[in-house]
Amino acid sequence: MKYDIKDKGLAKKGKLRIEWASKDMPVLKLIAQRFNKEKPLKGIKIGCCLHVTTETANLAYALKAGGAETFICASNPLSTQDDVAASLVKDYNIPVFAIKGEDTKKYYNHINAVLDARPNITMDDGADLVSTLHTPSTRSKAQGANIIGGTEETTTGVIRLRSLEKQGKLKYPIIAVNDAMTKHFFDNRYGTGQSTLDGIIRATNKLIAGTNFVVCGYGWCGRGVAMRAKGMGANVIVTEINPLKAIEAVCDGFQVMPLSRCAAVGDIFVTVTGDINVIRAEHFRKMKDGAIVCNSGHFNVEIDIPALKKLSKSRRFIRDSVEEYVLRSGRRIFLLADGRLINLASAEGHPASVMDMSFANQALSAEYLVKHHKKLKNKVYTVPIDIDEKIAALKLKALGITIDTLTTEQRKYLSSWEMGT
Repeated sequence: MKYDIKDKGLAKKGKLRIEWASKDMPVLKLIAQRFNKEKPLKGIKIGCCLHVTTETANLAYALKAGGAETFICASNPLSTQDDVAASLVKDYNIPVFAIKGEDTKKYYNHINAVLDARPNITMDDGADLVSTLHTPSTRSKAQGANIIGGTEETTTGVIRLRSLEKQGKLKYPIIAVNDAMTKHFFDNRYGTGQSTLDGIIRATNKLIAGTNFVVCGYGWCGRGVAMRAKGMGANVIVTEINPLKAIEAVCDGFQVMPLSRCAAVGDIFVTVTGDINVIRAEHFRKMKDGAIVCNSGHFNVEIDIPALKKLSKSRRFIRDSVEEYVLRSGRRIFLLADGRLINLASAEGHPASVMDMSFANQALSAEYLVKHHKKLKNKVYTVPIDIDEKIAALKLKALGITIDTLTTEQRKYLSSWEMGT
């Protein structure tokens, strides 16, 4: 297949939306301009398993400007923007294999279509390319023959990759883009925070103010969701398994309690943990009539949907992205977007200005792999600090913000022990 998208006729709308996003991605634009002159990725094939959005399109353009041959598939069956996929194929001549709403079989066919291109670098959001390549088969062995390294965009993917590394099974070096400060401090917190609330509101048209809003997990994504829900007037309750994060949530002004307690009082539940079956049968049994349940973690495993189905006597779609489950007691629970990423399934994902830094990390990490892969072991690496700081400096410059610099005296003081008090 050269590509597999919904409708090439959607390209005009997609191109306009890609251009709109580019206005808020000045750092990636500067990188693309340099890439276009230097061609650091010339002769490199990059296989991308990312959310096919306007922001991803701008990343793909930057990689192509650098000389890379880029192939893209979706990292979630419901996150593809079909007009963007069409424009990438028609206007940018970039092969895309992604259709919003594709079933599991089609999803993995698309992953294999990208891997069949024999990429040199994998660029993942959730580690599905890597996990496919690590599944023993004749096909995966051939697909991975030319790999020099990879990058990973999200927390869930990094967890999977560190597990592979710990078991000694990781076949090539991976740069954990998610761990860059210019990624998780901003993308996970502000991006996930805003886009999750956006997705919930678009799906339900519910007023957030005055609700008991339960956030399961207080990592960077959970912090962002809790912050935004609080800002919209919700009474935010946090559930956690980590005592340090739980204390932080308390000090940030949130109630903290076990999910077994807040299940009975919550109006809206959001999971952002990266783990499986966070909301389970025992919680569904306690939820009040009309409770809304959704997920903003990468995979749709955080909500035990099979258990919800077993507890229900009927279910129906009552709105786009809203499925009503009627329990045997008559109480109704509303599941949003089949438990998939609510911010991408029901909205447009993170704002472009946040993804500007995240995807700048992706582009520069790909360049780093080309230059340094021979020195790297089969491990998960953080983004080099000089790349992280360079991206932050470029973002400040683009925003027209200047900061102080150390004086010679200050540098000397910080590097010495003699001066003291």
